[in-house]
Amino acid sequence: MFDLGWTELLVIGIVALIVVGPKDLPVLFRNVGRFVGKARGMAREFSSAMNEAAEEAGVNDIKKGLNAATNPVGSAMDGINEAARDVADSLDPTKFGPETETGKLAAERAEQAKKIQASTARVTAERKAKEAADALAKAEKAEAALKPESKT
Repeated sequence: MFDLGWTELLVIGIVALIVVGPKDLPVLFRNVGRFVGKARGMAREFSSAMNEAAEEAGVNDIKKGLNAATNPVGSAMDGINEAARDVADSLDPTKFGPETETGKLAAERAEQAKKIQASTARVTAERKAKEAADALAKAEKAEAALKPESKT
């Protein structure tokens, strides 16, 4: 808007001091401050009214359409990202309550997964126990084989 540096403000202050006088200078600055505040308020109201009118007229939709026309790759990627978000939301089991069919299926699958994990853990434990028993038997055989040799 206005580009006023410190030197310009100093010149304006000196001219105002000479023209108005030191006695009436604070009153002048107070009135100028009120005027600037009212002008800013009016500009803010005008700007918000113009934005509301643009929203009502559908300018934002036209702007999105123009942006899509000028950048088709970006708009295509936006469409893909939106579709991916929709798919991810539809697969999220936390969005479905237990009373819906999807919630019931999710609960069944969770139960089956727990059973599979438990049986896998049991089989793994049995296999490790068998391997440990085999290793112990092998170690005992090796120890037994070494003992008679040491006696003779």
